[in-house]
Amino acid sequence: MSLIQISHLTFSYPGSYDPVFTDVNLRLDSRWKLGLTGRNGRGKTTLLRILAGEYPQTGIEIREVPRIFPCPVAHPEHRVAAVAREVTGDMVPDWMLERELNLLGLGEAFLERTFSTLSQGEQARVLLAALFLQEGSYPLIDEPTNHLDAGGRARLGEYLRSRRQGFLLVSHDRVLLDTCVDHMLSIERTGLSLMQGNYSVWQRERDRRDAGELAENDRLTREIHRLQEGARRAAAWSDKVEKGKYATRNSGLRVDRGYVGHQSARMMQQAKNIEARREKAIVEKTALLKNLETAEDLKLWPMEYPDSCLVRCRDLSVCYGGQEIFAPVTFELHGGERLALAGANGSGKSSVLRLICGEKVPHSGLCEIASGLVISRVAQSPEPFDGTPGEYAQHHNVDKSLFLAILRKLGFERVQFEKRISDLSAGQQKKLMLARSLCQRAHLYLWDEPLNYIDVISRRQIEELILRYRPTLLFVEHDRAFCQTVATRTVELAQYSH
Repeated sequence: MSLIQISHLTFSYPGSYDPVFTDVNLRLDSRWKLGLTGRNGRGKTTLLRILAGEYPQTGIEIREVPRIFPCPVAHPEHRVAAVAREVTGDMVPDWMLERELNLLGLGEAFLERTFSTLSQGEQARVLLAALFLQEGSYPLIDEPTNHLDAGGRARLGEYLRSRRQGFLLVSHDRVLLDTCVDHMLSIERTGLSLMQGNYSVWQRERDRRDAGELAENDRLTREIHRLQEGARRAAAWSDKVEKGKYATRNSGLRVDRGYVGHQSARMMQQAKNIEARREKAIVEKTALLKNLETAEDLKLWPMEYPDSCLVRCRDLSVCYGGQEIFAPVTFELHGGERLALAGANGSGKSSVLRLICGEKVPHSGLCEIASGLVISRVAQSPEPFDGTPGEYAQHHNVDKSLFLAILRKLGFERVQFEKRISDLSAGQQKKLMLARSLCQRAHLYLWDEPLNYIDVISRRQIEELILRYRPTLLFVEHDRAFCQTVATRTVELAQYSH
């Protein structure tokens, strides 16, 4: 067994009063295909960086050389083959690179392409291939599915599943985790929890544990209330009997004070015993629900448009360099529909969304937007802004109290409201964009890869929100489980190859 040993790990970022980890002890087998999950901001990426040695800590033992994905590329202007060799630090032959790229859905022609001309999804696959070509390394993979299309995600899952080599994978893609991992590590409120199995096994066990703790919590709550009432009654009876020690009977005879005192003491002891049982129940109750992840219902206030058709596209294609990049499509979007735009990386999905938002995007065909249509948009990447979350809300003219309340429901701790946005995790930054959109009343919600970096619990909250309030939604998203749950219709953009 090849062990990864973590002993008494405590970590906070310099200048921060908010600890990320406190006295963590963990033993892992580097041969496991290990998935790492947890709510945004819990320290998943931080843990990978600690294991990779970016934040040197005592008590970390790894026999293999840890390598992290994604890694920086010093010369993106170089050919793909040269970039892969820079990453591996070795003279890897072309045939090995070609083999790995083929497994990830990229042909041998990519070896001669300039790295910087590749899409983000293609760049990610090149770096993953290079990662697994490093002999004697332990791959630390952080969110590899961001910007990967559905086909790329499926290939990635099979690629990771077929590897003999173990790895540590941070991902919120439920299908990917089910495909390729055999153990799950979760960062919870009170520490780290390890379980054998894939994501579905982990989720079922977590749901079973939470349901059991909630039931036990309800039982103890009722028990504490019953014991509290019993202790109060016993104490009252004891006081009443004690006062009767000095009473006289109708015959004028005195009561037996010793007997009455004994009865009073017995009742008082009974009250104390009941109180002790109540205190024990309270202690048991406080041990429950510490790792229960609350997922309160989100709300949305969509507006109804007077006409049924909001967007009409006929023979539409986006043009770059005077050439159409996908086969012309025709579709209409009506009120209450949830339309998913699908297609490979680089097929023009984001360009269509920008065109509907009113941006100047070269195109052919017709794209008509209903007059006076109010659109709430979530872009693929966050805009530069380095204030606090409250300042972000004010900057975008949304209700600050509502905005912060939504963030709380999405897993933000209050202490995080005081941080600069640049100090938040990528998932937390994406949640700011989603919370802003949820604060806005709109006829059409237009979301471009809204789930990038978002944790699984929040994904389920957003799914339930959409199904409950049924907004008119046009979106791009590569999370297959999410699309299957919320989309009422899908339009596929078939990419041209020039």
